[in-house]
Amino acid sequence: MRWSDEAIVLGSKRHGESSTIVELMTREHGRHLGLVRGGTGRRLRPILQAGNGVSAVWQARLDEHLGLYAIEGIELRAASFLAVSHALYGLTHLAELCRLLPERDPHPRIHAELSAMLDDLLDLRAAASGLVRFELLLLAELGFGLDLESCAATGTTTDLVYVSPKSGRAVSRQAGEPWKEKLLRLPEFVQGLDAGQPSVEDISAGFDLTGFFLLRHVLDPRGLRLPDARASFIAALLNSKAASAVAG
Repeated sequence: MRWSDEAIVLGSKRHGESSTIVELMTREHGRHLGLVRGGTGRRLRPILQAGNGVSAVWQARLDEHLGLYAIEGIELRAASFLAVSHALYGLTHLAELCRLLPERDPHPRIHAELSAMLDDLLDLRAAASGLVRFELLLLAELGFGLDLESCAATGTTTDLVYVSPKSGRAVSRQAGEPWKEKLLRLPEFVQGLDAGQPSVEDISAGFDLTGFFLLRHVLDPRGLRLPDARASFIAALLNSKAASAVAG
């Protein structure tokens, strides 16, 4: 068995004296692990850092084997994240989200969005809104996508400002008014309606929305909780707003 693919490094761990087991999010072969001989050496160690884009060739005698990787660096982003705390939190959380996907199950949209996310990770506000969208995409890829196109009660496609926690469907302002305290807020940027940069309040509401359904459908059934890195990333976002207010 042999294939080649573009990939993003999710993580790695030492194996034996000089080898490394590397976890990649590949474009066509999903989340896939493999052994890199000499992975702890000077040439390969910087390439095998989480967040880097690589070209990978995987081969094994049988498909179910761990297999061997031959890896070359393409986009070595990881070093730029080291001094930026929110970027490290975001990177850690993105890797944890990808690990919720079944191993070796192709998800080309996840690979594409992950690559785009990493390109924006140093910009806190852009990364934050992108991370909300990434979580929505992950829910959809796992079969738990939200229906945000029309109101669950009236069918209207305008003025959608809530989401039902029961159905995961959008609700219009008028239909949701009597039950607004029990509904989740639906920010415009989640719908692709906000042409500018969303506010911190809207992004925070987006995280509340995705976090609710991630817990219900994905994490709680596996005995997991929302990652600490996610909470740290959101805290960095909220602190940036507080710092801006003080400076202003």
